[in-house]
Amino acid sequence: MTRPDWWLAEDGPADTVLWWIILILLGFGLIMVYSASAPIAQHETGNPFFFAERQGIYASLAAAVLYYTSRVDLDFWERITFPLMGISLIALVMVFIPFVGVSVNGSHRWINFLIVRLQPSELLKFALLLFLARYVVRKGELLGRIKEGLWPIFVVLGLLGLLLLLQPDFGSYAMVVLLTGVMLFLGGLPLGYVLLAGIVSGSALGILAVSAPYRLARITTFQNPWADPYGAGFQLVQSLIAFGRGGVFGVGLGDGIMKYFYLPESYTDFILAVIGEELGMIGVWSLAILYGVACWRIYRVGRRAAAAGDAFFALFCYGTLTWFGGEAVMSMGVNLGALPTKGFALPLISYGGSALVFLCAALGVVLGVSRRYPAVPKGAGVIREELQNG
Repeated sequence: MTRPDWWLAEDGPADTVLWWIILILLGFGLIMVYSASAPIAQHETGNPFFFAERQGIYASLAAAVLYYTSRVDLDFWERITFPLMGISLIALVMVFIPFVGVSVNGSHRWINFLIVRLQPSELLKFALLLFLARYVVRKGELLGRIKEGLWPIFVVLGLLGLLLLLQPDFGSYAMVVLLTGVMLFLGGLPLGYVLLAGIVSGSALGILAVSAPYRLARITTFQNPWADPYGAGFQLVQSLIAFGRGGVFGVGLGDGIMKYFYLPESYTDFILAVIGEELGMIGVWSLAILYGVACWRIYRVGRRAAAAGDAFFALFCYGTLTWFGGEAVMSMGVNLGALPTKGFALPLISYGGSALVFLCAALGVVLGVSRRYPAVPKGAGVIREELQNG
């Protein structure tokens, strides 16, 4: 039986180190989700394995997606860029349709598919990487012109901002802006435009942040959460207590107490605090090292693609690096009190299906790129120059 044209694996082995780190993080995440969620699952459902069982399904699906996307012919991704972007926009609208969209705590971020829920903002991040990479490759020489090069991007950002902020999903839109800025800069956008766009975007996000009382409270209290330990600073105070209890070596896997209804979102946004309590700073630093090595490997794959003149997949790799590394840094920063308290899942660790699956889809494409470009060609130059020349 002949395989379809899009199912044509590239020759050569994928990046083995990156493969193993992703699988280790998925496995470790499954263990920590069980440890962090067992008390809540027992209380709410009578089954301490409730969330862990679902995370096991999500992790298995994500691992399958990782494998298959790493084997798909790379040209397939360029062909589906615009259809996938269209699907993601439709999905963002569907969250507002009654009986289709799901509202949780006043947020409309999910689509209900009977037994599973899809979070369209995670699909959007994957589709946006493909869209921006293709746009920069096609319009790279026009990025310095507002009307021809940047105006379409402004329209897209405005539309995405409207759809995401209506949900509301402030964190996802911040990531969309970050991804766009990084990929346009690497694609050749003049530095002055980048700085101007950063000032404008930062000001707009700042206005949005202070326009809602709960967002303003998060920004003002993270600097001194003890000023309101039972109100706006409650989550961060409990997180810091967890790290303090863990010390250097931790109290032992499964032996933490902060997950017993003291620490909100203990198996999602604040799972790092549970890791810090049970495995100590040794566990947190080990996790940070794994993230750092994974980011370095993703960078090397993008570097090889750029040096070989493949600007599309070089940009995709750098965008994936920004997504993966950016969310890891922001999640850790929030848990440690270095950033305002805002929901950011810890990549490949926190509970949730959509984030796992679509991030693994992007990482799978990176692994596919590593098959095509096993080494950096001699004479490789500056990244921006390579991308523009490619």
